[in-house]
Amino acid sequence: MSVGYSVEHEQLRQSVRRFLAEKSPLSAVRRLMEAGVSRDDSVWRQLSRQLGLPGIAIPEEYGGSGYGPVELGIVAEEMGRALLVAPFFSTVVLAAQALVISGDEAAKRRWLPGIAAGELTATLAVAEESGSWDPESLTTTAIQNGGGWSLTGTKLFVVDGHTADLLLVVARTPDGPGVFAVEGDAAGVERARLDALDLTRPLASVSLRDAAAVRVGAGRDTVYRDTVYRDTAQWLAEAGDLVRAALAAEQVGGAGRCLDLAVEYAKVREQFGRPIGSFQAIKHKCAGLLVEVESGRSAAQAASAAVAGGHPDAQVTAAVAHAYCSRVFTHAAKECIQIHGGIGYTWEHDAHLYLRRAKSDELLLGSPARERARLAELTGV
Repeated sequence: MSVGYSVEHEQLRQSVRRFLAEKSPLSAVRRLMEAGVSRDDSVWRQLSRQLGLPGIAIPEEYGGSGYGPVELGIVAEEMGRALLVAPFFSTVVLAAQALVISGDEAAKRRWLPGIAAGELTATLAVAEESGSWDPESLTTTAIQNGGGWSLTGTKLFVVDGHTADLLLVVARTPDGPGVFAVEGDAAGVERARLDALDLTRPLASVSLRDAAAVRVGAGRDTVYRDTVYRDTAQWLAEAGDLVRAALAAEQVGGAGRCLDLAVEYAKVREQFGRPIGSFQAIKHKCAGLLVEVESGRSAAQAASAAVAGGHPDAQVTAAVAHAYCSRVFTHAAKECIQIHGGIGYTWEHDAHLYLRRAKSDELLLGSPARERARLAELTGV
């Protein structure tokens, strides 16, 4: 497994960073956050048409750039650093990656070109009341009606679920879990934005009552003696690895920005006639954070490379990266506030926005304790 960034990767990073610094500074993030909207349409159009970011990890035959998890991780890291308010994570990381590895040619040709062009937004709806992404905990049901399906149940904590054009819903069927495509404005679908800690990444509830759906993932089926066996559990596990790798990269981006903010402030804030950065306690905090952030970056980079290359340890590597980077981001955000002192606790300062995103990312796939238990199961501990 080769781990490392090429010159082209660094050029991609710098292009995305310059774009976000110009088009989505934290002042714009606050404006969108306080307005309660999920994106700036002008920025989304430029992000899609000029940079082609929605199609970064979509194969060329479906209108994408043909890159993979490594490049997606670079983009996610920069977006985490900027706290971009846009449906990129839900559409590109959650929904598009699930479709790419679905093996369902009809589904990919139907929806991926729109996602790659930035014309279609989508999301993946898995969690319910428990917040778990474990398919075994599903209560949403899918019933086959002739040639179609209908879904009944409620999904919670769905990223951008109230605005997504397409919902990929995981539901229980007689033959195990399945993934179903539901149009966002279909009959029987009710959506509402939830009150959430992170105001830069909207979460929603999605209630389904006999909602018409199309089953996705036929390419993952195995036929044995005229019986069709679904491989949805393995598909969702692989999609989860992709999500964890990209999420870890996003967390590293946010943690790195917290460190930068802390160091910048420590250089200019004076106490007792000296910059506070000259005090040993502050030096130790910043040095410790630097070690953690760089270690997290290595973990996230390794996870992206492992997932991209189909490495046998990809599942463990992605789980380790997410578990470690969750802790690093939360710690970096807290230390950033501590180093800023009183001003860091105010609504006017940006530090709390990163702490909100850190806690939201930490809980996105379920409780940290459950994630660590899952990692222990994977490693046989």
